[in-house]
Amino acid sequence: MGAILKGIEMPYHRGLHRFAVFTACATLVLIVAGALVTSNDAGLSVPDWPTSFGSFYKMPQMVGGIKYEHGHRMVAEFIGLLTIILAVWTWSVEKRRWLRLLGLAALTTVITQGILGGVTVLFFLPAPVSSAHAAVAQTFFCIAVSIAVFTGRRWVEEQPRTELEQRRPALFTLTLLSIFVLYVQLILGAMFRHHGLSWWPHVINAAIVAIVLSWTAVRAISVYPQVDAVRRPAIAMLGLMVAQLCLGFLAFITRVMWGRDAAQPELPMVISTVVHVAVGALLLATTVVLAIQVWRHVPVAFEERVPGQDQKPVAA
Repeated sequence: MGAILKGIEMPYHRGLHRFAVFTACATLVLIVAGALVTSNDAGLSVPDWPTSFGSFYKMPQMVGGIKYEHGHRMVAEFIGLLTIILAVWTWSVEKRRWLRLLGLAALTTVITQGILGGVTVLFFLPAPVSSAHAAVAQTFFCIAVSIAVFTGRRWVEEQPRTELEQRRPALFTLTLLSIFVLYVQLILGAMFRHHGLSWWPHVINAAIVAIVLSWTAVRAISVYPQVDAVRRPAIAMLGLMVAQLCLGFLAFITRVMWGRDAAQPELPMVISTVVHVAVGALLLATTVVLAIQVWRHVPVAFEERVPGQDQKPVAA
């Protein structure tokens, strides 16, 4: 059975969905690998690009920072291959044109990510480029997660239960604001890790993130508890936000206070930073999923004025 949209049957492709989920999970591994490179100051351990020590295929001796940097490149190449397969597969079997285009967007994003990674090496880790590299990585992760959602059986086959949103600001607006402040936090954090910015803007924006995401989550949970597709990601977002704040504090302690004069990154600094980055990626992706589900299940209502008649809420 497939869902019907505008007279077009949309069959559920189990293989494509499972592959999309696998790609999204593998992308999280890539983000962790990238965080290991940064946290261990291993960014220039392999000094050339696109080759590694002059070769495209020879495995260098995996010692010191090389195991992090070259390992990161190997995972990135694997993700690139997965994305090519995902884009071709989506284009071949999907009848939803916008989803086919999203597959191409994923491929474009991963290519951009690879180029930015190379530029960071060739120009000796410029902070703006390295920060863009981090932001694009998490953007790709969100696209991969979105494709996994859109290809899922529940999305394809269920009839969404809609609840008109008449409050202002609308819940969908709050989810978009949440994504925005998380992106700002991502960039500020990346600039700090790459020594392009002090720590205090990151800390101040963390308070803004906490306020906005709490507002969004509480609105979603309290007003739409009957809509599982909205309530569940809202609860997950709130839990991840609390965990991320705690991890951010731990990373600040280990990196700024305890590790200020360390000759090289110490294990507590590396662990706290890497987990902080990974949970941040999950938080951003969960917020994107929440925005998608709110867009589907809680459309915005507006007041349409009709002369001589009472005002009626109409879905936008």
